[in-house]
Amino acid sequence: MLPILSRYTVTLAMLSVVALLMTACASQPAVQPTTAPPESATTTAQGLSVVATYSILGDLVQQVAGDSVALTVLVGAEGDPHTYQPTPRDSATIGAATLIFENGLEFESWLDDIFVASGSQATRVPVSTGATLLAATKEEHGHDEEEHSEEEHSEEEHGHGEFDPHIWQDPLNAQAMVVVIRDALIAADPDNRATYTANAAAYTTELQALDSFIREQVATLPAERRKLVTNHDTFAYFANRYGFEVIGTALGSSTESTDPSAGAISELVEQIRAAAVPAIFTENTVNPALMETIAREAGVTLAPALFTDALGAPGSSGATYLEMMRFNATTIVSNLAE
Repeated sequence: MLPILSRYTVTLAMLSVVALLMTACASQPAVQPTTAPPESATTTAQGLSVVATYSILGDLVQQVAGDSVALTVLVGAEGDPHTYQPTPRDSATIGAATLIFENGLEFESWLDDIFVASGSQATRVPVSTGATLLAATKEEHGHDEEEHSEEEHSEEEHGHGEFDPHIWQDPLNAQAMVVVIRDALIAADPDNRATYTANAAAYTTELQALDSFIREQVATLPAERRKLVTNHDTFAYFANRYGFEVIGTALGSSTESTDPSAGAISELVEQIRAAAVPAIFTENTVNPALMETIAREAGVTLAPALFTDALGAPGSSGATYLEMMRFNATTIVSNLAE
C-alpha cells in the first residue's frame, strides 16, 4: 500500500491532467461537417421547394408564388426545352422538390426518365389541364418525306403527342395555366392561400390587358397580311387566337427535327413567294442560319428573332412572359405591314 502522502500526490497529478484535457477541449472549435448541406429541401426558409421545367412556365409560377417558394427553373432563358439534356444537379433538385410544374403535353420528353431516376416524391402538376388545346400538326412542313427513312420519319412525327404543347402562345391559355398553378400551390401550402390567390388575381388582370394589347396591334394589320412563316410550328395558338394563317415552317413541330432537304427548302420558298409575305420569322432558341438561307432565296426580310419556347435573357425584350408576348406581337405586325 502506498503511503498516504504518495497517494495524495498521485491524486493531485491525475486531477491536473484531467483539468488540462478539459481546458484543451474547451479551446478547440466545434467540428465542422465535411460536406455542405443540400442546397434545396422539401421545405426551406423560403417555403416550398418548387421546380418549373422551362423558363416561360417558371415566370408564370413566380408571378403566382411570389416570395413564398424556393423556385428552380430547369431550362433557363434562351434554352430550348426540345433539345435539353438534364444534369445530375437537376436530378438532385427534382428529388428534393415538393411540386414540379410541367407542360404535360409531352413537351419535356426528358422529364419522365429523370423523375424516376431521382426517386422524387414530388407532386407533378401538368399546367395544360386547364387550357383549350389544339391538335398537334401531322404535316411535316418543310420536309421531303421521300428523302427520309421510315425511322427518321417516325421520330419527327412523334416529337410531340396528340396535342400541340405550345399553349402559352395564347394569353387565354396562360390565364388557365395560372389557375392550375394557384390551386396546386394552395393544396401544397394552404397557409399561404391568401398570397397565392391575390397574386393570381393580379397577374390575371395583367394577362387580360396583354390579350387586349395584342388584339389592338393585330387590328392594324390587314387580314390578307396575317400570314406566318416560322422556324418551327410554335404559333398555332397565337394564329388561332388572333386570326393568322401559318403558311409553313422550316422544321415542322419540333426543333429536334433534322434540317430540311434542298427540295423541301425550295418548296417552302415557293410557298413564301405565293403568299407574298414581306417577312419570315426565326426564334431565340435556334441558330438563324437556316431561316437566313430561306429568306435570301425567297427575297424577303428575316425579322428579328421572336421569343417562342423560352424567355430572353434578363434585360432583353423578352425577359418575362408579358414582355415576350408584347415584343412578338409588335414585331410580327410591324414586319408584315411593310
